[in-house]
Amino acid sequence: MVIGSGAREHAIVNSLYQSKTARKIFVVPGNPGTEAISLNLKIDTDNFKILAEAIKSLKVDLLIVGPEIPLVNGISDFLRKDPELSNLLIVGPSSRGALLEGSKDFSKKFMLKHNIPTAPYKTFNSNNLDEGINYLSTISPPYVLKADGPAAGKGVLIINDLMAAQTELKNMILHSKFGDSGSNVVIEGFLDGIELSCFVLIDGIDYLILPYAKDYKRIGEGNTGLNTGGMGSISPVPFADSVFQQKIEEKVIKPTVKGIIEDKLNYVGFLFIGLIKVGDEPYVIEYNVRLGDPETQVVLPRIKNDFLELMVSTATGSLKNHTIEIDDQAYANVVLASAGYPGSYEKGKDIKGINDVVDSIVFHAGTSGNHDTLQTSGGRVLSIVSMDKDFKSALKKTYKSIEKIHFEGKTFRKDIGFDL
Repeated sequence: MVIGSGAREHAIVNSLYQSKTARKIFVVPGNPGTEAISLNLKIDTDNFKILAEAIKSLKVDLLIVGPEIPLVNGISDFLRKDPELSNLLIVGPSSRGALLEGSKDFSKKFMLKHNIPTAPYKTFNSNNLDEGINYLSTISPPYVLKADGPAAGKGVLIINDLMAAQTELKNMILHSKFGDSGSNVVIEGFLDGIELSCFVLIDGIDYLILPYAKDYKRIGEGNTGLNTGGMGSISPVPFADSVFQQKIEEKVIKPTVKGIIEDKLNYVGFLFIGLIKVGDEPYVIEYNVRLGDPETQVVLPRIKNDFLELMVSTATGSLKNHTIEIDDQAYANVVLASAGYPGSYEKGKDIKGINDVVDSIVFHAGTSGNHDTLQTSGGRVLSIVSMDKDFKSALKKTYKSIEKIHFEGKTFRKDIGFDL
């Protein structure tokens, strides 16, 4: 059973579907894309009790949790405490482990404690708001403000003007700009470099490094405009050579996994490490406690191993028996979004032309209906993924496929990979 409804989960299900040993795949709640290769179940993922009953009645052996909110809310702990589910294998960390994403303040303290390179920071809330406003005037722009809690990839503001930064700090803390997630705000030093995404599979003790990827968060071309959940991605990352990857493993991954074990975070699952290359050195921007979206859509197709076997080995603490096999072809993903995203947008627009796409994989994100009568139902609607000898050739295929897909307000970035 896979929990989630986005393109990330569609990609996960797609990889599981190709396994020789997958008998039946359920997705909660899924989308029209997952429905073609699995069985969608309309169960409230916030109601752990009903979810547990479904797992029992359907005799589910393995659970993979896609999004962060159920993990932060303790789904893994809840299910592990149920004596009737003692044999259930779960890929997803404990609620304590999920704090690495659930609280920016927790993750920054973790990085400092375990000597993991990251930007300097301070945390502020309603009790010391005046201190925060004064603190901004003592540091140099750009000012980086992060909501402490999860905000679907949109809780980060990078502002050049001091007064605007001070106003936004008040908006986050006093006026709940990001809801409860922004009641505590982390103000970070700005790191100037180029970003990339690292994915690690952890079984509690051992780990495997999955393919690296690079995503594009801003809605506008040239990385302008508002932050989104992600508008595109590519893998592999051209500037992450073997020397730089070795630095990442030694300076970031090993101390992170060691810290997870020392701090008893009970971590079984995926760890996303958002990195920035400053000069030739890796710094950690953030942790996510699940696979990233839109990177999953280019990372998972590159893994040659039987994906279900990897998931079972993760949940049973036996990753040391595996080495990761990676396709050296390049994959490129461009996200098709609704007009207005990441602000307000209309839903219910008819989607045509998906069946005409032959050179790319189409992963569903915000769609409703069925394969023949599809409509838009979210901000990010589809991920269009192509493979070729290099990312430029893969992107050409993706953009040609995009020309075949139509819906009112179709929005996408035409410059994915522009900075490489």
